[in-house]
This record gives sequence, structure tokens and C-alpha cells, in this order.
Amino acid sequence: MSALRIAARRLPRASRLVPSIESPIQRRFAATSNAPQDVKSHVQKEASLPNPDPSPDSLTASFINERTPFMVPTYVRPAPMMMKGQGCYLWDMENRRYLDLTAGIAVNSLGHCDPEISKIIAEQAETLIHASNLYHNPWTGALSQLLIEHTRASGAMRDASQVFISNSGTEANEAAIKFARKVGRSLDPSGAKHEFVSFHNSFHGRTMGALSATPNPKYQTPFSPMIPGFKYGNYNDIEQLQTLVTDKTCGVIVEPIQGEGGVNVATPEFLTALRKRCDEVGAVLIFDEIQCGLSRTGTLWAHGHPSLAPASGEAAHPDILTSAKALGNGIPIGATIVSGKTVASHIKTGDHGTTFGGNPLACRVAYHIVERLAAPELQAAVKDKSAQFVSGFQALQKKFPDIISEIRGRGLILGVQLTPAFSSKAGDIITAARERGMLIITAGDGCVRFVPPLNITEDQIKAGLNILEQSIDSVVAKS
Repeated sequence: MSALRIAARRLPRASRLVPSIESPIQRRFAATSNAPQDVKSHVQKEASLPNPDPSPDSLTASFINERTPFMVPTYVRPAPMMMKGQGCYLWDMENRRYLDLTAGIAVNSLGHCDPEISKIIAEQAETLIHASNLYHNPWTGALSQLLIEHTRASGAMRDASQVFISNSGTEANEAAIKFARKVGRSLDPSGAKHEFVSFHNSFHGRTMGALSATPNPKYQTPFSPMIPGFKYGNYNDIEQLQTLVTDKTCGVIVEPIQGEGGVNVATPEFLTALRKRCDEVGAVLIFDEIQCGLSRTGTLWAHGHPSLAPASGEAAHPDILTSAKALGNGIPIGATIVSGKTVASHIKTGDHGTTFGGNPLACRVAYHIVERLAAPELQAAVKDKSAQFVSGFQALQKKFPDIISEIRGRGLILGVQLTPAFSSKAGDIITAARERGMLIITAGDGCVRFVPPLNITEDQIKAGLNILEQSIDSVVAKS
């Protein structure tokens, strides 16, 4: 019997979770392990932990050891292999259950295997999955219209006019970069207006254009040189803007809340100063809301959050807004929303394209998701749940004043920043939490990030805070 079939039988009934689908490859897998038999230390560890990682002689280890040689090693993963999910929980091959406060890195905002989404996927898969952008389909335009209508109604991006649908966040940002350069070329046919500005601690993607806008040596150096014309500034530094953004600048890209960089929140003054400077030099202002958008802050778009409104005057609105992640709840999709006043008229037939982007399956799923995420009731609940998290973090900060230095973020994109003396232990806290049944991730230097499903319950938040406290206690005891 295959390893996956054995593991599936250990899990709760499929009808309570998701259907168990077994491929021919899985059926060929033999549950024979060649792993080392001397696992005494791991057995002792298991006895002291409620949710230990799979042992070296486990079914999981056997499966991983057979498969990983065929995978390009671009990730370092812990041992658990996730098999099924429901709501805020994941189960691994060993039937260990995890409270997932990562939501697939802010993707599964409606949780895992949502029944309504699963039904829509099944229905559309039997109707039409792909026909290419050579032809119209009912859902690309419907999703685009819905995004524009909800964006305007929310009070964000007042000039939102048109949408380009792609397959991912990095593709959404690539489109934004291309569109900004096209605007620059339209305004100055000489090509001089081609420079691009982004900010330190940002993350915009791994393809060459998006990577060039991500000033992190760890990501850039192995693939250098980057695309020419990119300049980098300091986040929330207003004084630099006069010399950083010039007449040669075609575009500026910024996250209203930096996710990967440490859950850093832009100040209203910084965003309004950016808007003003872009207007002065005719540059396109791009807000990357791939991680922080779609109601994760409690408002449809992060830049529309009341905390990002300046004390006087209007809040900053972008010329281009990019989205992905939660847009598909796990189905690959991205969106680049453009202004009708400053961008749309410059983009012509043939300027950009995609084979899979805008396919009816992804767009129908996203249409349903946007309708649910835009609901005022959900957004209000996000704010309440955020307050519960923050209150819990503040209590932990009082208990561990030498360990937790700051609590950052908005809504349900939150970061617990560790002190300099303890920042190197962030990974240990992640491991300790996982071995106690909770999944969390890091961000930036020594920041523990929380981006749970938006429909997480109060009881689940309470359980997560308890596990976090136990995990910090455990790491402190070993220090």
C-alpha cells in the first residue's frame, strides 16, 4: 500500500476535509524506509513535545528521501509533509495537526479547502478551464469589473479604471514595471525617462524585473547584474525624495506595509510625499498590495486604511495597484489595476500578454473570493481579531521585555519584533511553535510574522497565543 494512502487513512474522513486523490506515482511509492534505525534521541524528544517533527525512520522521511533528489533545491523545508487542510488547520502525513497562522504566506485568507471555493473549482473544471486570450471568456471581464467597482466603492485608488489579469504576484509587478516604463517612453520618446525607484526591505518578486526592484543582496547577487535603471531609497524617509525621484524616473513601487521586510508600515506622510513627488516629475506611483491587500488590514486595500490617512489633506492613491496571493486563495492568479487618468491610455494592443492569465477557472474563483473579502462584516471582524492578537502580544511583551521589542502591522498582517540580543532566535521560535502544533513564519531581521486566515476564530487565536508563549519559554530556557 502506498505511503500516501496509508497517511490518508490516518487522517479524519475525507468527507470532513477534502477528497483524497491518489496519482499513479503515489500508488507506486513503497512504504519501505531506508532511514537510520538509531533514533533514540528523537524518541526522547517526541516524548517531551506534543507535535514533534517526523522522525528519521518515519513514513514522511522515507517519502522525502526518495523524492527530493529530483527537485531543484531552491527551498529548505522542515520535515512535515502537508497532506490535507480545513479552515485554519493543516494535517501532515503523520496525522499531526497544525494551527496555520501563515495561511500559505497570506494566501489562504478564507482558510484551507473552503467548501464554496471547492465547489466552484469543480463546476468550472467541468465547464471550461482554458481557451487562451485569443478569445473572450465570461469571467476575465467580470472579475476586472468587480475589482474596479469594489476598489472605487472602498474609497481606495480613486482613478482605478482597468485590470490586467496574470498568474502571480511577481507577474503582476512585472506588468506594473512594464506599464510604468511604457508611460515613461510615451512622455519622453528619447528613453531618458526610464529609471525606477523602490525601497530597502521591500520584496516584489523573483523574476528579473521584480527582482531588480527588490534590493536584497541575498536575492540579487547570484543573478547580477540586475536590469539597469533601478534606484533604491530608505522606507519612510521623506527628505531623500527630491534627489531620489527625478525627471528621469518613470515609476516608483512601494508596499504600504512591507511583508517580507519585517511588517513595516509606511507613514501617511511618506506616502503622500511620494504621491506629490511623482506628480511633480510625471512618474507612475505603484502600490504593491500583494501581501497586505484584499482586507488583510480590515479595509479592502491597505492604502485605504484610516491609519494611513494624513492629519490633513487626502490620503495617497496609486496610479497602479498590484494584487495576488489572497485573490485566488491558492489558485494562481494576479492582478494589475491601472489608473484611467495616468496609465490606461498609454497601454496598447500587444504591449503585454499572458498564456494562462485570465483563464476562466482562476477568474471565476477570484470573483467569488473578492465578493466575500469585500464584505463589511468580514472586514469588521478582521479589526476585532487584530485587537485580540495585539492584546496578546502586548501581554507577552510585558512578560518578555528583554525579548520582544515591538509589535507592528495592521489588521491580520502583524509582526512581533525580537530585540537585537534575541533576533537570531526567531527561527528557533518558529521550530518550537511547529513542534507544539502551530505554523508561523519570520520576516526581515528577527521578526515573527502572523498572517492567519481572516476567518480565524477567537478560540484559535487564544490557542495560538498560548503556543507562542510556550515556544518563547522553551527557547529562553535553552538560551
